[in-house]
Amino acid sequence: MTTPEHQAELVEQVVSAYRPRDPRGQLLPSAAFHDLDEAGRVAAYEEARRARAIEAALDPEGLSSTARAVLNRILRASGG
Repeated sequence: MTTPEHQAELVEQVVSAYRPRDPRGQLLPSAAFHDLDEAGRVAAYEEARRARAIEAALDPEGLSSTARAVLNRILRASGG
């Protein structure tokens, strides 16, 4: 049984922008996601939505950290 504190820690890990990489450099999903129950996954989703909206509101171009990371990967892959 997961304690509320542990559940909150797992949600924080899932919402975080950090993702581990495999030996080839490919991004891996957060292991914490698989440790959450359905309610925890819903909580992580809602928290991620709030966090990304705040990030976008603070960004001069209106981009969240996720959007910026994806855009940067696309630009690097296209040589831009």
